[in-house]
Amino acid sequence: MSVSSQNLILPFLGPLYRALSPLAELLLRVAIGGFLIPHGLQKAFGAFGGPGFGGTAGFLAGLGMTPGWLWATVAIIVEIGCGALILIGFLTRPAAAIAFVFLLVATVSVHLQNGFFASSGGYEFALMWAIGALFFAVRGAGPISVDRMLGREF
Repeated sequence: MSVSSQNLILPFLGPLYRALSPLAELLLRVAIGGFLIPHGLQKAFGAFGGPGFGGTAGFLAGLGMTPGWLWATVAIIVEIGCGALILIGFLTRPAAAIAFVFLLVATVSVHLQNGFFASSGGYEFALMWAIGALFFAVRGAGPISVDRMLGREF
C-alpha cells in the first residue's frame, strides 16, 4: 500500500513519507551489508580486535564445524563478499539469501545457547541481521541500487 493511498492520521506527513520512502530501503541495505564487512575483516585479518583467520578457524572447529579453516573461509567470503554486494545493491537477492542462511546457522550454532541478549553472546543481533537479509532476499535492493541502475534483478 502506497503512502498516497493510506488513510493517514496526520495527512500532512504524507509528502515526507513519500520523499523518504526510497531512502529507507537504502539505509537498511547499507546497514545490513555494511555491518557484515567489518565482521569479515575481524575473522580474516584480526582487524578491529578480531581473532584473525587462525582464531576463527580454531573457534569454529571447537564448535564441531570441521574443518575449521573451510568454515572460516565460508564465513569470511559471506561477510565480506555478500556484505559488499548487499551494500551496493548488486546481485542483491542471491547475496542476501546466502547471508540469511549463514546468519541463521550462526544464530543456531553459536548464539542460541547463550540466550537472547547480544550482551551475553545471545542470538538477538544475529537473528535480527538474518531477518534484515531475508527482507532483501525477498524484496530486492530497492530503487537506489546497482541492480535497479542496470535495470535487471536476479
